Amino acid sequence: MRRPMVAGNWKMHGTRASVAELIEGLGHLALPSGVDVAVFPPCLFINQVVDGLEGKSISVGAQNSAVESKQGALTGEVAPSQLVDAGCSLVLVGHSERRQIMGERDGMLIRKFAAAQACGLTPVLCVGETLEQREAGQTLEVVGRQLDSVIEELGVGVFAKAVIAYEPVWAIGTGLTASPQQAQDVHAAIRAQLAAKNSEVAQGVRLLYGGSVKAANAVELFGMPDIDGGLIGGASLNADEFGAIIRAAGN
Repeated sequence: MRRPMVAGNWKMHGTRASVAELIEGLGHLALPSGVDVAVFPPCLFINQVVDGLEGKSISVGAQNSAVESKQGALTGEVAPSQLVDAGCSLVLVGHSERRQIMGERDGMLIRKFAAAQACGLTPVLCVGETLEQREAGQTLEVVGRQLDSVIEELGVGVFAKAVIAYEPVWAIGTGLTASPQQAQDVHAAIRAQLAAKNSEVAQGVRLLYGGSVKAANAVELFGMPDIDGGLIGGASLNADEFGAIIRAAGN
């Protein structure tokens, strides 16, 4: 049985004061014991969040990491080994904002995925299609290609120690949400793609849905058989709303 997971991606939000307030709110949440919870603050606040959540059953991850696993001459980047040293256990790889805005391509993302795993971080691989691609009927082709790029280079076995998040680009921060059935269809296709290579890996990997998830729609989304939780954006910046989404995963 796959253990549900709810992860909060804070994106480029926060000040020391607002992060302290959010940490305090998270600390007061009554978390269900059967759900793994994680937050991904901006890199600048990782130490503050790790210290502030000490003793709480909430993991801390990073939103990005370098293509090299160890420290070195790579100005402006943060090595996965440095993130581990800071207390992180997870890292996002291939979020659509990095793909679309920062121009990160599959080759770079494969290197980031491998570097993160080499240091013991759990990569959360983000995949998803644009509105144009969905309207053209290319959703499964696009998502499948993004997933295949990693499988072909690193092997399907790497997903035994990774998480996959399906985030339709058109649903991120727009208020639009894939219907539970739309999301389930893509999650089922992802699992089938993995199962064609290794059924054990496919059954074990957690698939998260992301894209305007709120407390109001979380129960229905998380009730789908192949949706194992959520990667939450804006709603994770409100401790009470985030807590409600976590409880939905626990149900």
